[in-house]
Amino acid sequence: MKRIKKFLNIILVTAVFGIAVMGCDIGVPDESTSATTPEATSPNETTTDDIVIEITTPGEKDNSDSETTTPEETTTSEPDRENMVKSYLTGKWVDKAIGTKRPIAVMFNNIMVAVPQSGIENADIVYETPVEGGITRLVGIMEDYSELDKIGSVRSARLYHGYIALEFDAIFVHYGSAIYANDLLKNHVDNVDGNAGEGTVAYYRTEDRKAPHNAYTSAEHVAAGIKYKNYRTDYSDTYGGHFKFAEDGERVSLATGKNATRVALGYINNSPWFEYDSKDNLYYRYQFKSAQFDQETGSQLAYDNIIIQFVDYYDYGDGYYYIYNQGSGTGKYITGGKYIDITWKKDDEFGITKYYNEAGEEIILNQGKTWVSMIFDTRMSSVVID
Repeated sequence: MKRIKKFLNIILVTAVFGIAVMGCDIGVPDESTSATTPEATSPNETTTDDIVIEITTPGEKDNSDSETTTPEETTTSEPDRENMVKSYLTGKWVDKAIGTKRPIAVMFNNIMVAVPQSGIENADIVYETPVEGGITRLVGIMEDYSELDKIGSVRSARLYHGYIALEFDAIFVHYGSAIYANDLLKNHVDNVDGNAGEGTVAYYRTEDRKAPHNAYTSAEHVAAGIKYKNYRTDYSDTYGGHFKFAEDGERVSLATGKNATRVALGYINNSPWFEYDSKDNLYYRYQFKSAQFDQETGSQLAYDNIIIQFVDYYDYGDGYYYIYNQGSGTGKYITGGKYIDITWKKDDEFGITKYYNEAGEEIILNQGKTWVSMIFDTRMSSVVID
């Protein structure tokens, strides 16, 4: 099995068999001065000399005793990828008809009377963000929703949710918005709003829950809303994706990271956490003291990657918050039962947030689904990973 190890100090080891392991200088990206950068502290912090990130290829022959590290060529034929593309959201191969279309970013309700949600299992990336009153809301970004008859319930947006949609060139699906978000949504974000004219064709209400927790959409309704607004449906020619993913057949292993078999996020209202299952390398989601699942499928939500992003915020004084969209900060990257400390940076408010390891290199995610939790930097100590 081939192992590619990235060390944080330049080390050159000359062995008898001529095998070289290359490292890189320690570097942390310059921090923007436009927002406060919180610093994560830990009494057991791992030094940069100890952190090793491995990318392994399952089933590959170990050539450590040979004269070359080049893997042997095989005659295994590659799958037919003629009508497929790599997904911007998962890094996996998907049908071209799906992978070239803009995703939708759905504003999911996430309070006790509004769970379980419908259609959320189809979200390839989920952002959890704090809103007023200690509750959270979820932005579910999904590219394949063509078979969904019920998505929601859908609630109102905050300003920072619009910026999340922009980072993925997504069409934002929401039902209303805080006044602070209106200018951004009107002028910069392609959005399907339940409180606007398209709401009559893009949403419907159910009788199983009381308003405002009973507003839903579907693939057919979303399509009607997009047509009503005359939005483009293909990715922009200038869009190049958000995250970096491991190559096919490879897995990112945070070899010397700290253990992360249970991840408690510290939000006040729903008290969510994840539990890691080493059998499938997935993190299973819990909140409100029980498993979080999709109402339509009955399946528990599970993710390959978790990113914790500590954020600075502003209190408007009327119950609403603003999470600073531009700047830098710290966080955690969690995958495969391990975690490492990371930094994040966003130079432009209409740009894309990038995440870096302690060597200053952009992190590589395992292929699959990703959960991102934005957590106020004042609540760092409430996050427990063990």
